[in-house]
Amino acid sequence: MSRTVETPAPAPAGAAPALPPVPARRRRRGTAVALVLVAALGGSGVLAVARPWERTDDASGRTPVEHGTVAVRKGSLSTGIQVGGALGYDAPTPVVAPGRGTVTALPAVGAVVRAGQRLYEVDGRPVVLFTGDRPMWRDLGPGVTDGPDVEQLKRNLIALGHADGLGLAVDRKFTRGTATAVKRWQKALGERQTGTVALGDVVMLPRAAVRVQQLGAQLGSALGGASLMTVTGTDLVAVVRPADNQLSPFRPAGRVTVKLADGSSVGGSVRSLIRGGSGGGEGGSDDSGGDKTTVTIVLDHQRPAVGAGPSSVTVTVVGRTVSDALLVPVTALLALDGGGYGVQVVDGAATRLVRVRLGLVADANAQISGDVRAGSQVVVPK
Repeated sequence: MSRTVETPAPAPAGAAPALPPVPARRRRRGTAVALVLVAALGGSGVLAVARPWERTDDASGRTPVEHGTVAVRKGSLSTGIQVGGALGYDAPTPVVAPGRGTVTALPAVGAVVRAGQRLYEVDGRPVVLFTGDRPMWRDLGPGVTDGPDVEQLKRNLIALGHADGLGLAVDRKFTRGTATAVKRWQKALGERQTGTVALGDVVMLPRAAVRVQQLGAQLGSALGGASLMTVTGTDLVAVVRPADNQLSPFRPAGRVTVKLADGSSVGGSVRSLIRGGSGGGEGGSDDSGGDKTTVTIVLDHQRPAVGAGPSSVTVTVVGRTVSDALLVPVTALLALDGGGYGVQVVDGAATRLVRVRLGLVADANAQISGDVRAGSQVVVPK
């Protein structure tokens, strides 16, 4: 019985050479199962379906899908997740002025005020920024009862250098040495040296330096318990509000990369995760609901962030990482009968199916190991 052998038509001039046919026994192993890879990347799925070829029946037989080749390469691969967020100044805090009087001077928006400097002015007298978590509620001078506010005052006087040589201890007692340190401070301000800090002479805030974010009062306003201004920290932070299925890669002190609006990137670490928080910086909140977790990230360096200013950012949390790995596109992988994966390696005028072990999968690439070398050509669908 004679057998007719079909000779393929020559390729057009300039066309890429056709790949060698895949042996029938390998087609049966490789084409029976379409590969579906699902790689969990920070709570979201990346789906890749690899069908190195498909076959359809028609009057003339089988019609293969076009395919090409790609080189196996060596490189690094990382899983991770990206979340959009905002760059802003940290921890907005309202400033409520104690005491009575008329506001006679206010700082400019954006001004940075440090502990020991004037924050605003009432009745022509400076109100100075001191560092502390507890607001002033009484005058502090000789004869006052012991209290945590006295301890807070003494800590500031020592830090500002007004207690040098006095042997002042950081405790709750207002001593003679405390009064002397207060007089030194008043002299440095050009104020009358009474040895008593009156209610309204200082504002206690938890930061040693603040940036004025916005003003809530005007010159001539009377003090009455309303917020005079809102201040923040002086450092920019990144704030993101990931969805619940994106939250797992974020951990306290965990490392992240922050991509700034100008395209540059800076490293950072997670400082806090607050459920339902509204954000630690300017622009840190959104309209997607108040039950999300607010993640605040401190930056390794402020200079690149200051250049970008308050703006949108993209935060990347890196998960697993491999380096010097053999990498192929996920579309090069075949699911084999009986389990496992393989790739079709071009070997001269033929192809051979090589079983491989699958490692990390990310960004539509897969780490493989087995009888494959870097630079080998593997089959992929076009």
